[in-house]
Amino acid sequence: MKTYRISTETLIDAPINTVFDFFSKAENLEQLTPKTLKFKILTPLPIEMKMGALIDYKISIRGIPMRWKTEIAIWEPGKRFVDRQLKGPYKQWIHEHRFVPEGTKTRMFDNVDYALPFGPLGQIVHTLFVKREVEGIFRFREQAITQWLASRH
Repeated sequence: MKTYRISTETLIDAPINTVFDFFSKAENLEQLTPKTLKFKILTPLPIEMKMGALIDYKISIRGIPMRWKTEIAIWEPGKRFVDRQLKGPYKQWIHEHRFVPEGTKTRMFDNVDYALPFGPLGQIVHTLFVKREVEGIFRFREQAITQWLASRH
């Protein structure tokens, strides 16, 4: 199985407790996701975030609706959490969110290890479409975080 990694780093002008609180609320995921994915949380809100928490979503990739189920595999409040896909479009999706205080700011690290189904065909699809789309999702996240900060002031 060919695994890919995307890593991003964002300096957020807010203290770590504020940033972690925002990211630990599943209901905030929608505003961090491009509208083109038609992202919707199906699990009743609010969701108690903890190790083992399960979250069901509905998304649309290239116009094809699908379900996505994740589990919070690691939960370290104020430091990091990891969600992993149990069901969805990827053969593997493991997303670590890590937060490091820097004075009154927070540095956020996102590391995603993912793999596509369909062997060599999946590798071609990754090169042609998926890599660019996943990178675009994380660029959108960075812009959404900036907008969130602007709305706080």
